[in-house]
Amino acid sequence: MKNEAPRKRKVHKIVVDRNACIGAATCIIVAPDAFDLDDKNIAIVKPGALDLDDDTLLMAAQSCPTAAIRLCVAKSLPAW
Repeated sequence: MKNEAPRKRKVHKIVVDRNACIGAATCIIVAPDAFDLDDKNIAIVKPGALDLDDDTLLMAAQSCPTAAIRLCVAKSLPAW
């Protein structure tokens, strides 16, 4: 078993602009554990989505044809 330090996460919140989402579902193709469609075919963030790695979440957001997914990134805090 490797003795690796836990990876530091930057994404701390995922927001879907419900007015911009057109239900293309590209986010679901990229990150099915993070996104789903509601009964109006608008993307929603699944519970536990932040457990996915930041790179996957970024690819899902970038795949959205209307840029309806926003990833909120935590600012670095001083090390003291």
